[in-house]
Amino acid sequence: MIDPQLLRDNPDLLRRSQEARGSSVSLVDDAIAADVQRRSSIQRFEKLRAEQNAFGRTVATAPKEAKKALVLQAQALAAQVKEAQQLSIDAETEFVTLAGAIQNPIIEGVPAGGEENFVTLREVGEKATFDFEPRDHAELGELLGAIDITRGVKVSGSRFYFLKGVGARLEIALMNMALDKALSEDFVPLITPTLVRPEIMAGTGFLGEHADEIYYLPADDLYLTGTSEVALAGFHSDEIIDVEKAPLRYAGWSTCYRREAGSAGKDNRGILRVHQFNKLEMFSYVLPENAEAEHDRLVSFQEAMLQACELSYRVIDVAAGDLGSSAARKYDIEAWVPTQGAYRELTSTSNCTTYQARRLDIRHRGEAGKTTPVATLNGTLATTRWIVAILETHQQADGSVRIPKALQPYLGGLETFEPVA
Repeated sequence: MIDPQLLRDNPDLLRRSQEARGSSVSLVDDAIAADVQRRSSIQRFEKLRAEQNAFGRTVATAPKEAKKALVLQAQALAAQVKEAQQLSIDAETEFVTLAGAIQNPIIEGVPAGGEENFVTLREVGEKATFDFEPRDHAELGELLGAIDITRGVKVSGSRFYFLKGVGARLEIALMNMALDKALSEDFVPLITPTLVRPEIMAGTGFLGEHADEIYYLPADDLYLTGTSEVALAGFHSDEIIDVEKAPLRYAGWSTCYRREAGSAGKDNRGILRVHQFNKLEMFSYVLPENAEAEHDRLVSFQEAMLQACELSYRVIDVAAGDLGSSAARKYDIEAWVPTQGAYRELTSTSNCTTYQARRLDIRHRGEAGKTTPVATLNGTLATTRWIVAILETHQQADGSVRIPKALQPYLGGLETFEPVA
């Protein structure tokens, strides 16, 4: 939910944001009209209710012979109050629906446009080159006995897979290295639920235009999460929290599920685009004025992880139309995938400002004692997809894969993955 005061005081900012996102600008004007109607309905209801209370006292003290007529008037007034109350409820619902559909206003400097309009902020590391024909991660995974896609499809269908042997060990090593990084930066680790209630999923902004990406269990009225961000955002819902002295930081380890609706024909080979994967997600609750600095901090943690994995990558400022409804700014980090000759996203980190906190009623208490929404941020610190870039970047001519030094302690000192017989 956007700040209603912002809607009244600076609607042009919201119009510009909607336009940059390629979203409805007229929605802002509809929400303004609904806000006027809502406040008018509430005022009328409160005025009539005050009249009803005053009239009730008149009836109570009236002479017996006058009470019959006064009671009839009181009943008529009660009907008006009831009608006015329902109108105010309807007006509130309409406003919440319209205002809730306005996406989080983007931060100044976010590039306008769609997916292709991102801005590259920096490129880091040398792209891997080979004096042999490199294998893609799917072939390497088969040679190493690390990835079994055929049996994943047999058991669960397309876009499922097994990680086995060194593949399973590599994912666990990545996640543990990320967990150590999170602990060193004062994140509290959580293993989160992967099923959440509709109000939590809606509160994080995931039930908008991309709702078809989410698995839903109608018999239980629960959603499977595509990121532990959802559960981490809901962790402090309906609470007043203390972020005055330091952020609250959590690292959520979970399995994630995505339907990948509309992705037919895209990344069918391998494990780049799958229905199930594991992820360690950073989540921060901070004072709104500290959100942009925290955003930069989360990106620095992600870059440290990618550098430890000895990967070449670039950091991009994602364009407004590709942010999703909750993010006011998002940075993606994309690793170089040699066999594709392209950068592919490994991590995202988003500054959601106060958008999610307003929807989930997460507040802090300022010096004057007034409670106001906090800001929330999220970012991936490790996930299954990293295996793609690690295998392809560090492969050798015989099909073996060199293990980055930082990962070796998490693999019992193993230095190389060797092809299996």
